[in-house]
Parts: sequence; C-alpha cells; structure tokens
Amino acid sequence: MNWERDLIKYRREKAAETIEDARFLFEKGRLFSAVNRIYYALFYEISALLMTKNLSSHKHTGIRALFNVHFVKEGIVETEIGKFYSEMFVFRQEGDYKDFTFFKENHVNDWLQKAEKYLKELEICIDKEITKMDNPI
Repeated sequence: MNWERDLIKYRREKAAETIEDARFLFEKGRLFSAVNRIYYALFYEISALLMTKNLSSHKHTGIRALFNVHFVKEGIVETEIGKFYSEMFVFRQEGDYKDFTFFKENHVNDWLQKAEKYLKELEICIDKEITKMDNPI
C-alpha cells in the first residue's frame, strides 16, 4: 500500500509542477506548449485520483474512460471536469500532431484558469478518497 501512496503523491506533485509550467509558457506566449502542459497537469492529477481506487491504464484513452466511469458517472467529480479533460485531450492532440492548428491567446488563458480551478477540486477529491482508503467501511 505504501508504493500506491508514494505514486499518488508523486503524480500530484507532478501535476502541480506541470500547471506551473503551463502558466509560465502561457506568459511567454508559447501557446502550443501551454496547451500541452495544461492537458498533462490534468492527466497527472487524474492518474493520482485513479490510484486511490487502484486503477490505472497505459493509454490516455484508458485513463479518460476509467475517470469517466469511476468518478464522473458516479457523481464523485463534476461532469464539467470530465468534459473539460476530454476537450483538453483533443486540443493537446491537435496541437501536437495536426498541422496548421492555431490557438487563440484568450482561449488558452480560459483553459489555464479552468485547469487551475479544476486541479484544486481534484485535490480535494483525492484527499477524500485517501480518507476512504484509510477508513474502509
């Protein structure tokens, strides 16, 4: 059980650092990189959340599916967070792999603000799930 806790902590720290990177990149006008980092901050945080239920996947689509089934559909996490995570996955894919994709500064700024808000909400959710791990019914 200790390695799971260590992994949860590691992923949470990685999410926090990655959203800071996104903010820095955005402020430098690096919109593609900021979008990438916004997505990955969410990815790391959601991966940490999944570990509270001993869930994981080696694929991004698997992480999204597990998150939606076990947290969004169960009402543990707001539907809006699930939708936003899916949108950021698409934007990240387009930015990384699709030619002639352009992001508007105001959109990236909105996404960054939403991500920062949702990461805080996911932190609270992780803390609650860890408490459940400590006190199983």
